[in-house]
Order: sequence, then structure tokens, then C-alpha cells
Amino acid sequence: MAIRAAQLSWPPLLLAPLLLLFACGAHSRLFSEETPLISDGITSSSGDQPSPFLLLPRSIVRSKLMAEESCEQTYGFLPCTTTVLGNLFLVIVYGFMMFKAATFLSTGSELLLEILGPGIVGGLFLPILGALPDAMLILVSGLSGSRETAQSQVVIGMGLLAGSTVMLLTVLWGSCIVVGKCDLSENSTSVDLQDTKGFSLFGSGVSVDLPTSHAAKIMAISVVPFIIVQIPLIFKIPSAGRIAVLISLIVSAGLIIAYCLYQVFQPWIQKRRLAYAKHKHVISGILRHAQMQSLGRLFDSDGEPNLHVIRKLFHKLDLDKNNIISRNELRALIIGIQFDEIDLDKDDAVDKVMDDFDTSRNDLIEEGEFIQGISKWLLEAKHTVGYSGVFSQRFIHDFHMKTRDEHNLLVEKSDEVVENIDNPTYTCIKALLLLLLGTVLAAVFADPLVGAVDNFSLATNIPSFFISFIAMPLATNSSEAVSALIFASRKKQRTSSLTFSEIYGGVTMNNTLCLAIFLALVYIRGLTWDFSSEVLVILIVCIVMALFTSFRTTFPLWTCFVAYLLYPFSLVLVYVLDFVFGWS
Repeated sequence: MAIRAAQLSWPPLLLAPLLLLFACGAHSRLFSEETPLISDGITSSSGDQPSPFLLLPRSIVRSKLMAEESCEQTYGFLPCTTTVLGNLFLVIVYGFMMFKAATFLSTGSELLLEILGPGIVGGLFLPILGALPDAMLILVSGLSGSRETAQSQVVIGMGLLAGSTVMLLTVLWGSCIVVGKCDLSENSTSVDLQDTKGFSLFGSGVSVDLPTSHAAKIMAISVVPFIIVQIPLIFKIPSAGRIAVLISLIVSAGLIIAYCLYQVFQPWIQKRRLAYAKHKHVISGILRHAQMQSLGRLFDSDGEPNLHVIRKLFHKLDLDKNNIISRNELRALIIGIQFDEIDLDKDDAVDKVMDDFDTSRNDLIEEGEFIQGISKWLLEAKHTVGYSGVFSQRFIHDFHMKTRDEHNLLVEKSDEVVENIDNPTYTCIKALLLLLLGTVLAAVFADPLVGAVDNFSLATNIPSFFISFIAMPLATNSSEAVSALIFASRKKQRTSSLTFSEIYGGVTMNNTLCLAIFLALVYIRGLTWDFSSEVLVILIVCIVMALFTSFRTTFPLWTCFVAYLLYPFSLVLVYVLDFVFGWS
């Protein structure tokens, strides 16, 4: 008759998830009566009276004692410790190095995009490089030591995989709704740059375009390998477990290839991002041109757009004095500004500016439309530079420089062709060095980070899954999260579409590339697939959010709470399934 090696009390479900983590014990294990036991030091094992203390298997006690007495230095020289604070410090340090690796990879890939364009680079290399830190941590978690060691440490890789996916679709998704919210119009679409309703749950929110909902549908398809690998456990066919892992691995690899090909031949996410950055630089150029014409300050004393000066600018641009700015007059303005630093496609710029102004869609810009369009641009500039800069003489110049810097960082190019850059050789070398540095850092510090997390788990008796689920995604996804929040803060449908498209793309790569590496480890090393609760959490979060985002393009503010609540729900669900019902 089997007995429990450790008893876990049922925690109140109303407690915060963090308290759950510190309250819970280690993974429960089963062992038979024949398992060699070690005395608790008080009650004799041959005594007739039952011991009030728990008797542990000798192998578990030995491993605990070894963990307390010594630790193994990674690469023979990196520090290690058995103390709680020491391992916490190492987790922070190694996690920071993984964060820097992710940042270098992100910056280098964007610079490489500037040289080679959005097709192959944006569709093939960028998604893979973005998932590289997570993939590296998953890889080393299953390669370390013996098969038994790998079986115990691979839990860290699964925690990272589940934690990254859940964090992107819950905490980051909900935060982007809060940061990017605008007023919702009568037809339930967000009004760019207008946020006057505060935290109205139904009156403010975010709108995205239709291709973004397609990205959510692709994300939903990417969960298929998780379902396949769980089939033997669902139908209780343990002999088919290894075959299911292999089939799921093949399906994951096929989905990776299909997704990358889709991005190569239809790189609409990359094009949208590049086109927006270029358009914003054109906006700043027109505002700077108006400032240089000495027509007056574009903001009044209250920090609001100066309508009198905007009207003067309109009449100055109206060359034939018919109170209408035609396409030819707008083109003459853009040509006169001379955007030499980005080798601007003049016709494309005219089309986008005309689309911004011409709300009546008669291919002409009337005075009211011009005032409204310039006012929106000035609010965008004030949001970018900061309210305090409105009263500075260099305000418009600073805004123009910021848009130029964003152009250089985000690789703003035309929608169809790769434009010339000043020093392609230097940019290419810099990109390759950043990619090399990021890859080296990820490869070097992945193993120490996994070891530190494992040691911290032993020292604190907190299951390593929860540490990797909460802490490690912060290190590997921080740069993407900051970038997403910055774009969401622009408060435009175009940038919101980009933000959520990249979130769905990141989850898709987690569900395909990172899972494929995980499955390859399980299959090659002959590990046991026993992650039912973790897979269930991933499936619930991905499917709920996919259904929630695939069939709608407007998300009122209240929708952020749906995403936020899924995060603590995921933690509690894994805890209950693993430690109450003993799934793992």
C-alpha cells in the first residue's frame, strides 16, 4: 500500500498567488513500503509506537543533505551556493544577463532588417531570434546531467514555456489595453489620440485591424501539438506516449515552417511597423517646417494647439488661394522639406498624409480638415516629447529628432522596397555583432540560470515550476514587453494593431519552436511526459484569448480584467491539480 512522502495542506483559494507559492511544499511523490526508510532521529524504526514524524526515503534525504553541503560550479568557475539569499542573488544576476541577451538579439535583428528588408529577415529570422532565449533555457534544462537529473530539471523548462505564454496573453495583453485605450466612438471604434473618458469600462478601449484578428487565429492553431501529445494520457494509453511525443514534434516543426513561410510571403506585421515609423517622421518634418516658417508658436499658453497659427499655415500652403489644399500642393510641400535621411517615397508619403487629413474622402484637404489633422499630430508630438516640452523653443525639433531615432531603431522603410541607408557596411557589422553577443550571452548563462533556479527551489522548498513560471519570463520577455507597451502608448489603431500582432506572434513561436525543442529533448533522452496540468493551463489561456480576440476588433477597457484574472487563475489551477489532485 502506497503512502504519501509529504502532506500538503489545502490553502485558502482567496490568498494571493504569491502567498500560495511560499506556502506550498515540494512535489509530492509516492513510494512503497519496501522503500528503504531513514529514522527521524527520535523514534526507533523498530518501535511499536507509530512515529509522529514523517519517514523519508533514504535517497531523498541523501540528496537533500548533499544539496545543503555542497554545490557544483557551472563551467568550473561560476559561483554557486546552497543558501536562499545566495541563490536568489544568482537568479537575479543570471536573469539580468538573459535579459541583456534578449535585448541585444532584438536590437541586432531590427538593424539587420534595415539592411535586408522585411521578407526573409522579418519573416524567418526575427521570430526565431525572438524566441531564442526561451529556447536556450528549455534546451539546457533537459541536457543537464543524467537522465534522472534532466527529468527533474526539465520542469523548469516547462515552467518557462507556460509562464511566457501566460504572461504575454494575460499581464502584457491587459496592460496594453490600459496603456493604449482611447475614447470609443458611437460605432464602437477607438478614436486615435483621444482619451477623455478616463477609465470608463465601456466608453474607452482599443481597436485593431482585421489582420490582427487573423494573427490570433494562427495562435489558436499553434496549440494543436499540445493536444496531440496529451492524447495517450487522456485515453490512458501509456504505451503510445513516445509515439505521441514524436508525432507532436513533427507537427510542431511543420507549423514552424508554415508560420515562417507565411511571414516571408506576407510580412504584413513588419511592413505595418516600418510604414508607421516612416509616416511619423513625415509628420514631424511638416511640423518642423511650419515652425521654421516663423508663423508663430504651434501651442498656446495653455499647451493646446494654436488654431490661429494652424490657419496661417493652411493659407500659406494653399498656393492657388482657393481655400483647398490639393494633392499637388501637398506633394510640393513634402518635396520642399527634403527628407534626405530616409530616402522617402514621395508619392507614398502624399497618399498617407492625404489619408490622415481627408476625412471627407474627396481627395482634397479643406481648412477644417487641416486644422483637425494638425491638431492630432501636435497631440501626438506632445505625447512623445512630454507635456513640459511644449513650451520649449526646441519642442518640434526634439520631436523630429525622436522620430528620426525611432526610424533608425525600428527600421522605417517604404512598404514595398528596401531603401538606401547611409552606411550599410557599418550597420551590418553592428547588427551581426549584436546578434553574436546576444546568442553567446544566452548560451553561456542559460545553464547557470537553470542551476540557480533548481538550487533556489531546493533551498526554499518552493517547486521549481512556479519559480520558472513567474520569474524567468520576466528576464526573457522584458524587452518585448517594454517595446509593446511603448507602441501601445501611441494610442492609435495602427500601433495597437502592431502591438497585439506581435504578442500573438510571440505566443505562436512559444507554442511551436520552443515546444518542438522541449519535445525533442523528451524524445531523445527518453524522458517521461507528465505535464498535464501545465498543458491544460496553456490550452485554457490560449483558447480563451484566441476566441476572445479572433472574432472582434474592438476591446473596451473591461476586457483587460478578463486577461488579468487568467494569470492568478493559472497559478491556482496548476497548484490545485498538482498538489491537491496529484496530477504530476
